[in-house]
Amino acid sequence: MNEQIKYYENKLAFEMDASDLFDALKNGENIIPIDARKDFGFLAEHIPNAINIPHPEMNKESTKHLDKQTLYVTYCDGIGCNASTKGALNMARLGFKVKELIGGIEWWKFDGYATEGDKASNATEKKGIECAC
Repeated sequence: MNEQIKYYENKLAFEMDASDLFDALKNGENIIPIDARKDFGFLAEHIPNAINIPHPEMNKESTKHLDKQTLYVTYCDGIGCNASTKGALNMARLGFKVKELIGGIEWWKFDGYATEGDKASNATEKKGIECAC
């Protein structure tokens, strides 16, 4: 049983869902989403207040301006993309506190939250409603 508990504790320590991220941002927590996709994906559509650092470009130089006390939440397109995983690994190796957004921007939108960018989507009536999970 302890092995199961450790597994789920670790999972929650390293992952976050869209509802948790939305609530953290709304509550002013020290958290910044990082879009780990290439810049054209970020420009097309991204989570509000996110910054864009494509995972292959994450290094000491490109992250030197970031605060190591902040929690960074990496994301990408969704379950068919692993840029968020690569980004989270890179950020952890660089000494940052990091979590990965489950489902990426697709699940962010699925949960009804707005995006910014050239192809931005407006939030639906679900925005701000408690997660059913």
